[in-house]
Amino acid sequence: MAYLLTFRLSIFSTVLFLCMNFACCNNGRRVGDVMDTEFNGFSVPLEHSFEVDDVAKFRVRGALVLKAGREPSVSLSQSQLSEEDRTKLKEVAAVDGLYRVRVPRVFLQADRQTERQVEGHLTAFVRACAMVESHLSDVITLHTDVSGYLIGVSIVTLPGACRGTEVEDEVDLEAFNTTLSIMAPVNAPGPETTLFIEQLEQMEKKGKNPQEQKSFFAKYWYLILGGAIFLMATSSAQPPAGGDREQS
Repeated sequence: MAYLLTFRLSIFSTVLFLCMNFACCNNGRRVGDVMDTEFNGFSVPLEHSFEVDDVAKFRVRGALVLKAGREPSVSLSQSQLSEEDRTKLKEVAAVDGLYRVRVPRVFLQADRQTERQVEGHLTAFVRACAMVESHLSDVITLHTDVSGYLIGVSIVTLPGACRGTEVEDEVDLEAFNTTLSIMAPVNAPGPETTLFIEQLEQMEKKGKNPQEQKSFFAKYWYLILGGAIFLMATSSAQPPAGGDREQS
């Protein structure tokens, strides 16, 4: 009996030792901190708010997953609306309230997260009734500067108008149907100054090249030739000076 008790105590001690080691290797994270750590690493939260009193209370809607690379590449991961949120969204739509989304100001490159300086959030909104009648179909556009830093966000619904259409909670307001796009600045076409400068340089070279300069005779040879022919014709038509006189 004493041997069996000792064996059980040794198993319990081994299990306890393994659990303690696992907790130490977890970097001090609690179970509830997993999502926050993922957001701080390679993804950032996408939050939304819809309140009847129009006082924004943002909570997590999903995550923008950043992908490594020179060009910004982002995918969207989001969960379904709960039954409570579906009812609440319809109530906000009934009073013509707003549906808001927001994202933090970050770089959209995963390998530049050490450079980011979070300075608040970027917010956009649509009418809640449009969100309901579109069956949670929206287009979210992330606007960046030339360095890939997030400077704006916009949201539209498809369709965008509110027509008072009845929507079933369980079928139409369960999952988001979102299209995510990134809008980077595009360089405008510059003036065609290079070609104009080249043409000016060619004209200047032609003016300085003596071989290409035409002489006076090469330019006006036809005038000179015409003048010579005219002089010859007029001189031959005049009677010779001091001619013989007629004898009687």
